[in-house]
Amino acid sequence: MTSLDSVLVFDKDGVRLTVEDAVATVTLTNPAKRNAQSPALWRALAEAGRSLPGSVRIVVLRGEGASFSAGLDRQAFTPEGFDGEPSFLDLARGSDEDLDAVIAEYQEAFTWWRRSDIVSIAAVQGHAIGAGFQLALACDLRVVAEDVQFAMRETSLGLVPDLTGTHPLVSLVGYARALEICATGRFVQADEAERIGLANIAVPASELDDAVRDLSGALLAAPRDAVVETKALLQGVSGRSYEEQRTAERAAQARRLRDLAGLGD
Repeated sequence: MTSLDSVLVFDKDGVRLTVEDAVATVTLTNPAKRNAQSPALWRALAEAGRSLPGSVRIVVLRGEGASFSAGLDRQAFTPEGFDGEPSFLDLARGSDEDLDAVIAEYQEAFTWWRRSDIVSIAAVQGHAIGAGFQLALACDLRVVAEDVQFAMRETSLGLVPDLTGTHPLVSLVGYARALEICATGRFVQADEAERIGLANIAVPASELDDAVRDLSGALLAAPRDAVVETKALLQGVSGRSYEEQRTAERAAQARRLRDLAGLGD
C-alpha cells in the first residue's frame, strides 16, 4: 500500500506511517514476531493518529508478513517485562487508579481510528489474535484475506478484552455471538467473518492490497463533508431513539444543503 510518491512521516517502534495524497497507511513492521504488540507500539500507533495531515481522508492499517498481528507480545507477562517499561506484574501490584490510567493510555492506540473526519480500513491477513483482533475491530471497515484467523484469546488467559474491542464486536455480530467468540477463544475464519459482518470483503491473499485500494477509491469518490456527516449519523444511531435519529438526519441535511448553496457558517 505504499508507492514512490508516498511521504514517510515516521517509522519507529514497529509502526510506519506514510501518506500519499488523501490516503495514509499505518503499517505494523515486525513480521519476525508476527507483529506482536507492546506498549511502545501502542504509543507509536497513538502518535500516528496525532500525526495525520488534515488532507487525509482514508487511513489503511496493515501488517507486514504472514500475520496482521498475533496479539500482545508474551514478554509482557514475564517478570522483567519490556526494557524501560513496568511489567504487567508490577502494574497489577499498583493502585486501582494507577492501573486504570495505564490501561487508558494503552487504549489511546485503538480509539482514534473511528474519528469522524476519516474512514479507516484494516487490511487483515493471517492471524489477528487478541490485541490484533481488537486493533482490526478499532477500524471502521475490514478487508480480509482468505487465510485470516480472528480470535479473542484474553478470556482463555484469565483476562478480558480491554483494548476497546468489545463495543465494536457486539455492534457488528450481536451480544450472543460476541460472548461465544470471546468466551471460547475460537478462531473465526474468512468465510464466517464475512457472513456475520466482521469483514466487509474477503478476497484471496494475493488480491488484498488491490481490494483495499479499490475500496479506498470508492470512498474518496464522494465529497468529504458528506462522508463525514454520514459517518457521524451512523455512529450515533445506537445512542438515539428513532425520533432522535430523524432529528439528527434533518439537522445534518440542513447543514449540507446550506453548504452546497454557499450559505454555510
